[in-house]
Amino acid sequence: MGVTGFSDQTLSRTAMKAELLDAETELALAYAWRDQRDEQALHRLITAYMRLAISMASKFKRYGAPMNDLIQEASVGLMKAADKFDPDRGVRFSTYAVWWIKASIQDYVMRNWSMVRTGSTSSQKSLFFNLRRVQARLEREAAAEGRTLDRHEMRELITIEVGVPLHDVEMMEGRLSGSDFSLNATQSAEDEGREWIDALEDDGPQASETVENSHDNDTLRQWLLTALSGLNEREQFIVRERKLREAPRTLESLGTELGLSKERVRQLEAAAFGKMRKSLESQSTEVHAFFA
Repeated sequence: MGVTGFSDQTLSRTAMKAELLDAETELALAYAWRDQRDEQALHRLITAYMRLAISMASKFKRYGAPMNDLIQEASVGLMKAADKFDPDRGVRFSTYAVWWIKASIQDYVMRNWSMVRTGSTSSQKSLFFNLRRVQARLEREAAAEGRTLDRHEMRELITIEVGVPLHDVEMMEGRLSGSDFSLNATQSAEDEGREWIDALEDDGPQASETVENSHDNDTLRQWLLTALSGLNEREQFIVRERKLREAPRTLESLGTELGLSKERVRQLEAAAFGKMRKSLESQSTEVHAFFA
């Protein structure tokens, strides 16, 4: 769904006329695309949320990029979200799409913004954030010893402290040699202007991944508790001691405590897992690999 050749006003008007999807319709369309590759369902899902993409794109106008380009990138993120969305996770598509749209727009802005690049590798980013702090500490330590470090000595000590090559230190010094620019400075005078630090790429887990993983973990935990509740007291004890402890107990130690042979404990464990497998598989096909 490209936007080339359309004004942002035209796109906005078209998007505002699109249908508003309820949760059930949204889910049905997502299943139709995932399971049947129904392109009409995909088109309907994307069209319904173009207003969301345009709304998010408009928040990045302060960077000076053409609105049509921002909408194009937002639509790319929206289409990626629709293609990768898993309706079985129990997360609304609109929630999932927000992070793909935002990531796509931010990537475009960072590629095209005139701001000096701070480095692309994790070590370069670490150097960017730590160079001045490490340099100040080394100067203080040298002064306390009555020494003065020349530029070459300082660079060599920084390479050891931060763990980066010497040429990276030299390059970053050049980038930072101009006047300081606060990352907490507001990007524009607008009321909703963001700080520059908000535009830096985060190497940690994306928020969408965090939301999904949290939801998945909570769901799986509930499934396991339900499956465990279907076992008798002795079976629950064996499963907990064998699988839910940080240091799992051996069959021999459980056999000694329960007055059973090692083989009998193994049989009870296998029977308990069989019951749990049936319980879990009745709730979702996603857990087939859990006991694989």
